[in-house]
Amino acid sequence: MLTFPASTKVFVCTLPTDMRRSFDGLSAMAMSVVQQDPLSGHLFVFRNKGGDRLKVLYWDRDGLCIWYKRLEKGTFELPATTTTSVEISSAELSMLIDGIALNAQRRKRFVLTRTQ
Repeated sequence: MLTFPASTKVFVCTLPTDMRRSFDGLSAMAMSVVQQDPLSGHLFVFRNKGGDRLKVLYWDRDGLCIWYKRLEKGTFELPATTTTSVEISSAELSMLIDGIALNAQRRKRFVLTRTQ
């Protein structure tokens, strides 16, 4: 199971990505498509056109890292959106990697709002 600090954001590029891209190519996509700094420490998720491959780009204190997964059967299902990128939680990233669809409706929960 993947665990990340609560401050880590996960940005998913919803456009199909050429999986031959490596550090520089994915960094360029993070800046141009997702419009975020690849050196921010956040995670950037990219999926190929066929949907069976996933790359995660992230900055690890002193260099860029790529985590890559290829499915032998099935596809990764990204959140449905009309935008070129979407932000998801780290829990949703774990579900995505495990093959759980993210299109389920989230139930209402109490959120504490403090007024000062």
